[in-house]
Amino acid sequence: MTAAPSLRDAPWLKAGPAARVLALLNADGEEARVVGGAVRNALLGIPVGDIDIATTAVPDEVVKRAKAAGIKSVPTGIAHGTVTLVADGQPFEVTTLREDIETFGRKATVAFGRDWARDALRRDFTMNGLSAGLDGVVHDHVGGLPDIAARRVRFIGEPSQRIAEDYLRILRFFRIHAAYGTGEPDRVGYLACIKGRDGLATLSAERLRMEMLKLAAAGGALAAIVAMEDAGLLLAVIGGVAYRGALKAMIAIERDLGLKPDGVRRLGALGVAISEDAKRFSQRLRLSNAETKQLDGMGHRWWRMVGMDDAKSRRLLYRLGPETYRDRLMLAWARAGEAAPPARWRELATLPERWSAPKFPLKAADFVARGVPEGPALGQALGLAEDAWLAQNFPADTATLAAIADQIAARASR
Repeated sequence: MTAAPSLRDAPWLKAGPAARVLALLNADGEEARVVGGAVRNALLGIPVGDIDIATTAVPDEVVKRAKAAGIKSVPTGIAHGTVTLVADGQPFEVTTLREDIETFGRKATVAFGRDWARDALRRDFTMNGLSAGLDGVVHDHVGGLPDIAARRVRFIGEPSQRIAEDYLRILRFFRIHAAYGTGEPDRVGYLACIKGRDGLATLSAERLRMEMLKLAAAGGALAAIVAMEDAGLLLAVIGGVAYRGALKAMIAIERDLGLKPDGVRRLGALGVAISEDAKRFSQRLRLSNAETKQLDGMGHRWWRMVGMDDAKSRRLLYRLGPETYRDRLMLAWARAGEAAPPARWRELATLPERWSAPKFPLKAADFVARGVPEGPALGQALGLAEDAWLAQNFPADTATLAAIADQIAARASR
């Protein structure tokens, strides 16, 4: 085991719900440590998200201690040794140490154990195999500390074996590298991913979605996705043409506009040229309704935004709403190349921050008063009037609005 640095100064180990749960599970001959991503992130100096805990205590003992301490417990995966404890409103996934008895993919037979080294050897990558106790000491049973220092993502043990246990680890290899690695992906791991690529077909769409959205939003997404495509792995996931140039441009545009990375928007740049592409993505990755709507809104006739003037941009913003307008505009910008100078694209993209679309001022009563009967004719009249109002650049004066209503009512009566 490698000598390790200390996380003693980590605020979440000093006090708060994480320290409370660790102290609860550390008593009476049992031991608990924080494992995985929280330790990795703390060592890399980046924000810590979810805090997962491993313990020598069996699930029933974890539940018993939580109940005695007034902490809520949820048996989220108790058959596999996992209980979620909710302390002060914060959830902690607590898993009893395990060791493999028989391995056959994700359905490996496991037994509870007390050996921290054997538990660490079951994990995927060395930088995820670290653990830290309440005293802040970091324990390294897999060579993760040198890899963290080098920002190198490396499989624990034999890469092909780790991948055969769960083929999602192919995508996780690239996703973790995109988020935390530098330079080229580990060569041995990369070749193992290529060797195991047929296993991607066995993965559920929901699991693919989770990893691809995280991968697309990562800081090193472009290089990782290019590496996947070069290895012949990307087509098996997205099922269509990949537009590297558009993805690269989209990432640059997000930075230019000061926007946070958006996995759906980046996937749109990577693979959506028309609305049908959005439907394919939705089916292959089982996207949520909101994600599907976002992709479809981006891909629908984005090319019509190339070279548009101020009046058309305001009309589109009114029709689409700020989010869809910006996403579609950014896709057009990413695909248009030199069709317009960056300053003009930036001006169009920031329109929602500078201009708020007014509400359509005419109402159904305005047309009923002019003799338009209720029913389909009234709805059609309202739609035509709104089109006329937009064509005249959102007039607000009473005379112009009355003229629009008179003209449309007269058409309806004919």
